[in-house]
Amino acid sequence: MTQISFGWRVPDWPEGNRTTQEFIADIHSTLEVVSEHFASAWVADHVVPWGRWMPVESDTVECLTTLAYLAAAYPRLTLGTIVLCQSYRPPALLAKMIANLCAFAPGRIVFGIGAGWKEDEYRAYGYDFPRAAVRIKQLDETCEIVKRLWSETPATFHGQYYHIENANLNPKPAPLPPIMIGGGGEQLTLRVVAKHANWYNLPGGTRENYQHKLDVLREHCAAVGTNYDQIVKSWSCDCVAIASTDDEARRIADASAFCGPDSTLIGTPEHIAAELQQWIDIGVTQFQLRFADFPRLDGINLFAQEVLPRFGSSL
Repeated sequence: MTQISFGWRVPDWPEGNRTTQEFIADIHSTLEVVSEHFASAWVADHVVPWGRWMPVESDTVECLTTLAYLAAAYPRLTLGTIVLCQSYRPPALLAKMIANLCAFAPGRIVFGIGAGWKEDEYRAYGYDFPRAAVRIKQLDETCEIVKRLWSETPATFHGQYYHIENANLNPKPAPLPPIMIGGGGEQLTLRVVAKHANWYNLPGGTRENYQHKLDVLREHCAAVGTNYDQIVKSWSCDCVAIASTDDEARRIADASAFCGPDSTLIGTPEHIAAELQQWIDIGVTQFQLRFADFPRLDGINLFAQEVLPRFGSSL
């Protein structure tokens, strides 16, 4: 029987007028539930907000420092990045940072990475923002450098954008963390997935769109000689609005900054379980979920009590 796994997407920033310490306390309160019932927690790589109605001055958590803290504070959880922007850190340093995390939390880190997309964030922090084709090629080279540093001593790589020369990285991750690549570009990104990824992640969208991406990925895997079936398929949902009635679930969704037309699971536990089963039917085994009523715990508790047991999880 295929194991289905659920994780919580840690909020990047508070909704409403929460102070910094209130926001951190809210995260801890939710993680107490998550660590009891879920398999994982996931942190995004943004430095400024991007959701609807979010002022750019809002508090925003940084991905890797947050992940390091959570790995120590919640030892039962697998921790993942969803997903790192390859442009924000030099590839060799990034490989070292993840390897170091793995030394402190072996077997509990998922290395999620993507090409980056948020132009205003790049500009604000002084990063170059080349065209998409360049960013995806840089992602390809970053994955190659990371893989070499994790497996070779010393490692050398000379690419078009990045290089390393007789570089040593020790200790090496043991076991190696899965490389999860996020994105949906069909010509370039999915080919990088086929070349390098252990996991594939698509943020949001419909099942029909996801199925189409998987069909394209299968073609890229055949072209580069990768076993498509060995790539774990994951889907991140930015809006889980769950309640005892459909009307209440819709009210929760309407009040959230993250519930748009796509990437939504809205309704009663029975409805959401049925929706999740349809995702599982197309091959998804890993879910990363953002609950729309955060910082309230009603939604995540209801999900833990009435949805998780349907997929092999229990209280």
